[in-house]
Amino acid sequence: MAKKAKLVRAKDVLAKHLEDPEFRTEWERSTLDRAVATAVVGYRAKHRLTQAQLAQRLGVRQPHVARLELAEHTPSIEMLQRLSRVLGLRFIVEVAPARKGSPKTALTLPRGVELVEDVIAGGSRVRVATG
Repeated sequence: MAKKAKLVRAKDVLAKHLEDPEFRTEWERSTLDRAVATAVVGYRAKHRLTQAQLAQRLGVRQPHVARLELAEHTPSIEMLQRLSRVLGLRFIVEVAPARKGSPKTALTLPRGVELVEDVIAGGSRVRVATG
């Protein structure tokens, strides 16, 4: 009988990759990108839309939606406003100095908004919440 492969948890794979300084730098830099991608993919799945249908609602071309969902670039404030206005998504972005030794302070969020990223990088703490 064939031996079953042991499943590895995603957080364990990520932890291993984060040991690589180059990967960690890119991961920390792309905090907002990933949070927006998660929100857009979630919205599209919940509303059973294709990328083309979502693009039409947003007034952009389908490849733009694909790039948002792949977190290929940091969305502009204008794009965040469009996502909010057209789709009703909410984005809360906090960038603050990272203080060594201080406990992580809670971010008070409105109902229906979840913290999706909390990263300390380059002397700053970046938190992104969406809902």
